[in-house]
Amino acid sequence: MKLAKVSGTLGLAVIAAITSQFAAAEDAGWYAGANVGQTRAKIDDPRIAAQLLGAGLATTSIVDNNRDTGYKLFGGYQFNRNFALEGGYFNLGQFGFVATTLPPGTLSGNIKLQGVNLDGVGTLPITEQFSVFGRLGLNYAQAKDSFASTVLVGAPANPNPGKSQLNYKFGAGVQYDFTESLGMRAEAERYRINDAVGNKGDIDMYSLGLIYRFGVEKPAQRAAEQRVEPPVSQAAVIVPAKPAPRTKAIFSADSSVDSLFDFGKADVKPSGKPALDRFAADIKDASFEVITVVGHTDRIGSHQYNMKLSLQRAEAVKAYLVESAGIPADKIEATGVDGAEPVTQPGECKGKKVTPELKACLAPDRRVEVEVVATRTAR
Repeated sequence: MKLAKVSGTLGLAVIAAITSQFAAAEDAGWYAGANVGQTRAKIDDPRIAAQLLGAGLATTSIVDNNRDTGYKLFGGYQFNRNFALEGGYFNLGQFGFVATTLPPGTLSGNIKLQGVNLDGVGTLPITEQFSVFGRLGLNYAQAKDSFASTVLVGAPANPNPGKSQLNYKFGAGVQYDFTESLGMRAEAERYRINDAVGNKGDIDMYSLGLIYRFGVEKPAQRAAEQRVEPPVSQAAVIVPAKPAPRTKAIFSADSSVDSLFDFGKADVKPSGKPALDRFAADIKDASFEVITVVGHTDRIGSHQYNMKLSLQRAEAVKAYLVESAGIPADKIEATGVDGAEPVTQPGECKGKKVTPELKACLAPDRRVEVEVVATRTAR
């Protein structure tokens, strides 16, 4: 029995870049899913007839069973929005043939296929919910053949041979996300298979399935629950009343932070300097122990990138207060906390693709907060 290449080829999607500056940190995580669909093989009837003829038997007809139902169970880890490593179990079903011969008789053969696989999966988002992906990997398949014959010649000496071997596989598909956690896949895959009697061929599977990502919404929910300050007004820097002795006041650059910083930048813009000047004038005559400047970013970008950017923004505000207001540098502490403390609510700014709309929605999260501990008020 020969499992030959199915006519036509699968278009393999280009594997997207493994890392990206704009890959959101919360895209990383574990996922699992299952697919079910139709499997197809092409049985090499001319080869079967030639083998029977070599044994002295003429073939009058061959009936093929070359389609079945297959399924797979999979799990993986998404490193970022573009790349994941995925493994799982697959069952491609059963295929076979029945050949009728002269002298009168029949020879039948069947093969059952199952195994495990490990793939690299590259994803290219098209919209916020729709994406295409390609996969390339390895499969370790177990082939179990069985043969039965009503004639004395033509069948293999071992009627139930078996074999397991490592081979390649590849595929392509599309995915639609119903929510941040749940999505649906449609894909086509090709498995290279060696049967138990020395033949090589391909099995194709066309399937639909569901994918579930674990813990996607939990980080944002925890951050929102931990934050006690509600979103404040649209001013670039909110200046409260004069701080009371031994009390703390919060100064935050909020949803108009683009007047302080450009997107992805840490340089204080000229349009943001007047607000910082007003803040410095308000505390000029106050006696304070320490000023803490905390930089924040939105969720766009990797954790490492956002930690660096949030600290750079805090340092920029500190430098401005030192240079322009004459506040001693040793009285100011600057720190960064990336996008772990958003003021936007969970589900308020949806989507993974970086668009102008998403940037605008997340603007309140890109801010600098200044906390003052005073021992007496300004006069």
